[in-house]
Amino acid sequence: MENHAYRLRDLPEEERPRERMVRLGPEALSHAELLAILLRTGSRRESAIHLAHRILQDCGGLRRFAERSWDELTHIPGVGPIKALELQASLELGRRVVRSRLPEAVAVARPQDAADLLMEELRHLREEHFVVLFLNTKNRVIGRQTLSIGSLNASVVHPREVFRAAIRRSSASILCAHNHPSGDPTPSPEDLQLTRRLAEAGELVGIELLDHIVIGDNRFISLKELGCL
Repeated sequence: MENHAYRLRDLPEEERPRERMVRLGPEALSHAELLAILLRTGSRRESAIHLAHRILQDCGGLRRFAERSWDELTHIPGVGPIKALELQASLELGRRVVRSRLPEAVAVARPQDAADLLMEELRHLREEHFVVLFLNTKNRVIGRQTLSIGSLNASVVHPREVFRAAIRRSSASILCAHNHPSGDPTPSPEDLQLTRRLAEAGELVGIELLDHIVIGDNRFISLKELGCL
């Protein structure tokens, strides 16, 4: 019988499934290569890639393999109970991804919408948290990030970091918010200065700052409504 006992690391680097996946992405790999990554190791008689090929061949293809129960998987030579569990977990995650739907993104049409989204999270915090909401062309939230924790000033929250994060998410616009632990949302001179700097930077990069809201204890102030934008 032909011996397939070499390890994956014995292959040239450009032919190893893991390295190919890193370099080319998972879509470039065959079913057997993806399965070999999940298997991680083969047996004494064959490598993980040969084991993966044999499993798919013995099962009659990927779909039939995905239908195998845990007990059936454990009866495949080279697949023990632990590997069978790991394979079943991976298959179940795939099924759940197919069945799941992304929740509809929240639209921010007015300052109150942003306050409703962030108020309960920020109002009781003992330190200032500076949060950015990233929006698409329809003003729907496509992401959020806390960019600073602590006293808010221009040296802590730099427009460069804000818009770098916005560009990374392909944002059409952003809305910024931070809390005042005192409970009083009255903006400080530093709040006003930072807002102006963010608005100017947004104009330069083509990503509009829709608003900057300051959240207190069940109260908030919109710097746009104050005329600062």
